[in-house]
Amino acid sequence: MTTRDNETKTFTIAAIPADGVGQEVVAAGRQVLDTLADVSGGAFNFDWREYDWGSDYYAQHGVMMPEDGPDQVKDADAIYFGAVGWPTVPDHVSLWGLRLRLCQGFDQWANIRPVNFLPGIQSPLRRADDTHLDWVVVRENSEGEYAGFGGRNFSGRPGQGQVATQSAVFTEVGCERILRFAFELAQTRPGKKVSSVTKSNAQQYGMVLWDEVFDRVAADYPDVETESVLVDAMSAKFILHPEDLDVVVASNLNADILSDLGSALAGSLGLAASANLNPERRYPSMFEPVHGSAPDIAGQGLCNPLGALGSAALMLDHLGLPDEAKRLQLAIEDTCRRRVLTPDVGGAATTVDVTKSVIDALA
Repeated sequence: MTTRDNETKTFTIAAIPADGVGQEVVAAGRQVLDTLADVSGGAFNFDWREYDWGSDYYAQHGVMMPEDGPDQVKDADAIYFGAVGWPTVPDHVSLWGLRLRLCQGFDQWANIRPVNFLPGIQSPLRRADDTHLDWVVVRENSEGEYAGFGGRNFSGRPGQGQVATQSAVFTEVGCERILRFAFELAQTRPGKKVSSVTKSNAQQYGMVLWDEVFDRVAADYPDVETESVLVDAMSAKFILHPEDLDVVVASNLNADILSDLGSALAGSLGLAASANLNPERRYPSMFEPVHGSAPDIAGQGLCNPLGALGSAALMLDHLGLPDEAKRLQLAIEDTCRRRVLTPDVGGAATTVDVTKSVIDALA
């Protein structure tokens, strides 16, 4: 961040639209964020630096991003990411070649995924009709099941004898830092409750370690209510007793799945915002919707930009602009309340229509 004329704060943002609808929603987010800057009275602005990395880049160069890609963006104040994945590139190549390379390389170990039930959007949960529901999934984002530890061997054996191993890695340090993060987040929320999710009855090493660290950390936060729930039971709880949820903390894989379930219950994956945080701020954090690249609707102008706009609100808060983050969130709610909605949530509006509605609410 730089300051011009001792007044205007300039935030350098690395924009990586990447693949499919990621290009559309990042463009929408940039318009909305620039509108907020325009109406700030010169308090702040954005220096956008866009990078063309993704599956098209892979088609030309054989890699999802250049070797020095992380060095090119490491000094940004934040990364605004679209979506990764395209039918011409194997999913594990696109994910590990771009998104996970940035997340793990920049030690973005805390992934935050709020589950917001917005006005005007029908939830498949009957409970949502008359109950206030609001929780956040905290995902360990650096190790666990997505550590990339394993390999494939014996490919030369006849008769399909190849063996693949994929090991989940849990460290005491990794468990403790994400659990403390969850407790400190819970202390800022009205519910003041942390639900820890594992499968420690079947995974008796890594997830038992997680449970032990959870119990130890919980003792330091006596004002926060706690529970430990197996992941299958928590999946049911998301549907049967969502009013009991506040902060749900889980490993990389379990939180990934549960957060998608939460967004579907809120109405659509197109609503899902997220923040990949390096809480120590040694590296830039990355903000992205979690809906994926959606090749089936890419380029049609029908994708839902609200997940990307919610992610922009999380970015504003991270940049020290909490009032602007709240203002953007209220503009999103106003747009939903007026039923300016894309087809995935029962509307007939285009991406441009929704973006314009949010901009109108801001301006």
